[in-house]
Amino acid sequence: QVRLVESGGGLVQAGGSLRLSCAASGRIFSHYAMGWFRQAPGKEREFVSAISWNASTYYADSVKGRFTISRDKVKNSVYLQMNSLQPEDTAVYYCAAEGARGPLTDRNGNYQARNEYDYWGQGTQVTVSS
Repeated sequence: QVRLVESGGGLVQAGGSLRLSCAASGRIFSHYAMGWFRQAPGKEREFVSAISWNASTYYADSVKGRFTISRDKVKNSVYLQMNSLQPEDTAVYYCAAEGARGPLTDRNGNYQARNEYDYWGQGTQVTVSS
């Protein structure tokens, strides 16, 4: 059974930083993309960042220059370093991974599309106070 477990969320003041972690189990994701999405109250889940199997990175315009995604293939984990956090970053952050089909890279898939990802974590709350 595949599991993605997020950690690292919390309450932080505007301008602060948090580092989210996502540990995967039940499958090795070294050849697949992993990413982060977020969902604020009353809004749809949106793309935040993704990293391909060969470490290409992708970011939503709203987080470019502030967030950094990375992965550790040995630990089967992905991370999101979030700096200069703003109240509009408040949301539940979800870890996602592809793997039920061929790699996104080979399929010329869209890293920003939710339906490209086959596995999801339960989410971790990030709250940024002004």
